[in-house]
Amino acid sequence: MSIGIIGAGNIGRAIAATLARKGLAATLSNSRGPESLAATVAELGPAITAGTREDAAASDIVFVAVNWSKLPGALAGLPDFGGRIVIDANNAIEAPLFRPADLGGRASSEVVSGMARGARLVKAFNHLRPDVLAADPAAEGGRRVLFLSGDQPEAKAEVSALIERLGFAPIDLGTLTGGGRLAQFPGGPLPALNLVRFD
Repeated sequence: MSIGIIGAGNIGRAIAATLARKGLAATLSNSRGPESLAATVAELGPAITAGTREDAAASDIVFVAVNWSKLPGALAGLPDFGGRIVIDANNAIEAPLFRPADLGGRASSEVVSGMARGARLVKAFNHLRPDVLAADPAAEGGRRVLFLSGDQPEAKAEVSALIERLGFAPIDLGTLTGGGRLAQFPGGPLPALNLVRFD
């Protein structure tokens, strides 16, 4: 299973760090090109390599974690995802003013789904602060919780398995329109909740 990350900001790097901790290979990309990521991937370790946006987008599972205003450009012109999984790790906040984007009443993942042609979209990895997401998920004798939502059960099962492999406890919130709204920021009640599951 190949993994790509589009976006090398705080969340993208936190995702890369969680993958690297478990030795899971991934291609990290940004809008400035692989050369600009040399120091970042050196710090993350050998599991993470720098690539182009197209390299990352060709992976079996593709994380998208970019500033909301740059999202259309990050996904524009990419080939149809052809049923591959795209993990929406974005929040509808317009930087640098940190104000909510106008979504016209839609859930943020519905907007992202319209941009990621042919993808099986799963909302996940967006509700924790980057420093918490990058930290060891073993906490207080339990496992840190990651929420996920989506409309395709098989895609959610694959993402849930990845979350487990990374050491987190997945909690399925349901569909993109229902569960996605619970975990989206701003508006949802679940963002920034650092919950721990005890099995």
